[in-house]
Amino acid sequence: MKKIIGSFLLALLALNGFAQGINDGPYAKYAGDSTKVMSVVSGKAVIQSFASDKKTQREIEVNFDGHSDWDFKVPLRLELKVEASEYVQPEKLFIVSDIEGEFEGFRRLLIANKVINEKYQWTFGRGHLVICGDLFDRGLSVPESIWLIYKLEDLARAAGGYVHTILGNHDIMNLSGDLRYVQQKYIESAKILGVDYLSLYGTDAELGRWLRTKNTIEKIGDNLCMHAGVSPIINSLGLSVADINRLCRPYYDKVKVLKGVGDAKIDPFFKGESSLFWYRGYFFDPKATEAEVSETLRVFGVQRIVAGHTIVPENIAFYYEGKVLGIDVNRHAGDHQAALFEGGKWYKVNDKGESKEL
Repeated sequence: MKKIIGSFLLALLALNGFAQGINDGPYAKYAGDSTKVMSVVSGKAVIQSFASDKKTQREIEVNFDGHSDWDFKVPLRLELKVEASEYVQPEKLFIVSDIEGEFEGFRRLLIANKVINEKYQWTFGRGHLVICGDLFDRGLSVPESIWLIYKLEDLARAAGGYVHTILGNHDIMNLSGDLRYVQQKYIESAKILGVDYLSLYGTDAELGRWLRTKNTIEKIGDNLCMHAGVSPIINSLGLSVADINRLCRPYYDKVKVLKGVGDAKIDPFFKGESSLFWYRGYFFDPKATEAEVSETLRVFGVQRIVAGHTIVPENIAFYYEGKVLGIDVNRHAGDHQAALFEGGKWYKVNDKGESKEL
């Protein structure tokens, strides 16, 4: 019994020490006419409140322990709008996926390839930055990464560029309550703040509202961009990207949506290995046939499919005679790469600024 009690006390002490070292946030939540900005600093809750004003744009700070040179400020939007589903072909594209809270590598990748500079100013001109899903889980800087993307949206638009954020399975999991892959840090952080974890991305939270404006699939010029892929089942439905996004959006935060909601019109998009969020048929058996991939291009009127979700050693690379571009790499192992389209050519680039034509 003494050994059990001793082990329990040691576990409590370890957990307490872990909590004391947590730095997390910020999170912005709304209640009536007030806005609450919450952070965890050295294991303690720091909460600020101010009156919400639809005419006054407030700024919040994103800070990094031990890396003050990474700090930045973010103006909260006065209005959030649902994203369009189709876009004309931009002159430049920079496409990544599966950031999963790896802020440092993501930041370094953007700077090395002149998408932004070290002061977080947009330097990509009229180019488009595309994130093909999975902002959440595993990494230790999830909200910080999301706030950076949020910030860059405004800066890109002001320069004639654009930032696209397309949702992945881990994003839907965090909105719908499937927390299997959430770092313990974030669960403890929510406890310190005295809130339920899901509420940090709920409908009364700025990042939660923002995520709900995002799409599951987009057509950007000649490119069909999504998180995982388009299976033959999705092809057979004959829907446009706008139709798919319209059908899917109301279900982002439905409990266990990725396991199905019992609606034959909705489940194909979320449930199972043939869904937009889980499909791996371009890379793993049973593999898609050339005809099935070509059918996707025909249905959606594009020249190529851009997909993350599945890490294979060859990525970033083309498959199916250039019809599929695989972009997922192991960022948690320090592999930070992206696909760049510029001057009519495709390149794979890394966080050292090196590039290789595909």
